[in-house]
Amino acid sequence: MQAERYLLAIDQGTTGTKVIVVDAALRIAAEAYFEFPQHFPKPGWVEHDLDEIWKSITDGIASVCRRIDAKKIAAIGITNQRETVGFWSKSTKKPLTNAIVWQDRRTAPLCAKLKDAGKEPKLQVTTGLLIDPYFSGTKIAWALENIPAVRKAADQDDLHIGTMDTYVVSRLTQGASHVTEASNASRTLLMDLKTLSWADDLLAEFGVKKTALAEIKKSFDDFGKTEGVPGLPDGIPIRGILGDQQSALLGQACIAEGQAKCTYGTGAFILMNCGKVAPVSKHRLLSTVAWNSPKEGVSYALEGSAFMAGATVQWLRDGLKMIVASKDIEQLAGSVPDSGGVVFVPAFTGLGAPYWDPNVRAAIFGLSRGSTRAHIARAALEGVTLQIADILEAMEKDLGKELKQLAVDGGAAKNNLMMQIQCDFLGRTLVRPKVTQTTAMGAMFAAGLGMGFWSTLSEVSAAWELDQKFHPSLSEQNRAKKLGDWRRTIGALQGVSTG
Repeated sequence: MQAERYLLAIDQGTTGTKVIVVDAALRIAAEAYFEFPQHFPKPGWVEHDLDEIWKSITDGIASVCRRIDAKKIAAIGITNQRETVGFWSKSTKKPLTNAIVWQDRRTAPLCAKLKDAGKEPKLQVTTGLLIDPYFSGTKIAWALENIPAVRKAADQDDLHIGTMDTYVVSRLTQGASHVTEASNASRTLLMDLKTLSWADDLLAEFGVKKTALAEIKKSFDDFGKTEGVPGLPDGIPIRGILGDQQSALLGQACIAEGQAKCTYGTGAFILMNCGKVAPVSKHRLLSTVAWNSPKEGVSYALEGSAFMAGATVQWLRDGLKMIVASKDIEQLAGSVPDSGGVVFVPAFTGLGAPYWDPNVRAAIFGLSRGSTRAHIARAALEGVTLQIADILEAMEKDLGKELKQLAVDGGAAKNNLMMQIQCDFLGRTLVRPKVTQTTAMGAMFAAGLGMGFWSTLSEVSAAWELDQKFHPSLSEQNRAKKLGDWRRTIGALQGVSTG
């Protein structure tokens, strides 16, 4: 990248938006983070106000632009929460209703109906996904059926539907661009994983008009230019977009087949680069697009996710008032040597891979008179990391080989106690980079690749630097016992949810 030029990344997350600017040496020149409200209108429902999301973005942009010369921003990259879907008017550009968040479970009955009708095998072959409320397709179908403003707009061909990348670009360009790219589109249950285009039969299945959906472009491409954004000059090109987990995969420099990362954000997500062929999972993992490069073609990934990671700690902070700040959990959980027999299953929005059970709810087992806040805090960290252990075991079975090393990032990756617990339960080495904001860094790389600052994916991997390695310290016997206790607990919960 040319000296004295900047890249700006918008990392639009589930609970807030981060805006980061880096210089030619990829040093952070300015950053800002603004949370926005979460809305829970009914049990199991999670919504976002699109205007509140936009305000968090413009507040972030205004904050960083006070500290740099905004005229030197060469390009913008975007990364975003993936399965959250919004609905707005094509003509007025105004939201028609709240966005339905990826954590929302209102479409569980529709998903059950589709599964009972035998739809899942074909959907998995076409999209790489499973039928679950997590994905956008059933959310869109529900909105079209149940929200009059959305139905009316669809009937009048005045509806735009999009994941958050599409919405952000629309606002950045004053509605001039209605676009997405394959890593986000692959999370909708509407895109053919092989052709990277909207599947007509699936659009018919979910009742979606193609005219309402965004154009699917390459991940490093021309997505439009800024217009009328407070604090930003007009005409800044938007040149890279990736879904948040794929962005972290790129930010972790996992560009070769077999490399994997785990990001701890609101949820926790393992992705493994599987190269040029879309993998087929036999253990209920997801096949997804990692990115689609104009020069190097499409790369696919295998993915497993735990819906609640950082959000579990937030619940301890906000719901139970056990800690003042999220970072306090490390000290509290570290004040006891183990969980004292307490098992915490953080299934607040159901279980993800490899169980995919939307009906299970969070539970705490094994409490005694000797249990303290510290034991519950430690069990919460263990619950998050045990979910990841389940996913990695399923991933290794699918691939037929053992992963030697896992790269970690995200907010919770800074928690040394949690990373050691994760390392022990996986029985694998963990590596943490110096820059743990790899999701935003992936968006920078995407924008830079789109602008031609880097020619190949291998060029961006040189920016990755090691901060710390974690090595397993738990005996195999104790590890097996912990995993066994955990899986028996999951089995008991599933029995309650279906009994």
